[in-house]
Amino acid sequence: MFCTECGEKLTLMFNSGEGLVPYCKNCGAYRFAQFATAVSMVVTNRTKDKILLARHKGHEDYILFAGYVKKGETAEKAVTREFKEETKLNVVKFKYLSSRYHEPKNVLMLGYLVMAEDGEPVLDEKEIEEVKWFAPDEALSMIKQDYQTAETFLKSALNELKNFK
Repeated sequence: MFCTECGEKLTLMFNSGEGLVPYCKNCGAYRFAQFATAVSMVVTNRTKDKILLARHKGHEDYILFAGYVKKGETAEKAVTREFKEETKLNVVKFKYLSSRYHEPKNVLMLGYLVMAEDGEPVLDEKEIEEVKWFAPDEALSMIKQDYQTAETFLKSALNELKNFK
């Protein structure tokens, strides 16, 4: 790890109340970890009996819809923007579920349950090869077991589905 201000190699130093924190001896300052933030969306239809999953170009697995929060953008705006960009469908409503740090990509993922408007998705063909509606239990079986963040968000959303009004 290197200082984001001066480029000096960071060392771990004890910080009261924080524990071991990367420290820049050159700047004389603690440098807390920085990471991207993204939204992950479990998308349901208006009758709440189906879950929409996407398959990205060059991949065989179905995944949840997701996208990065842009600088200056709220997570809520990212939910509606990302889903519209990828499907051309509007979000009717959404509910925040929980967050989870996704280490493989150094991203803080914010999980949302999203209700999509009725209609046929029009795909962003540069990014997505296919979308498909699945019954809730079937959607859970389609998410690969090593996708722990997606599986966690999907299970949480399925528990919330009947109360999502």
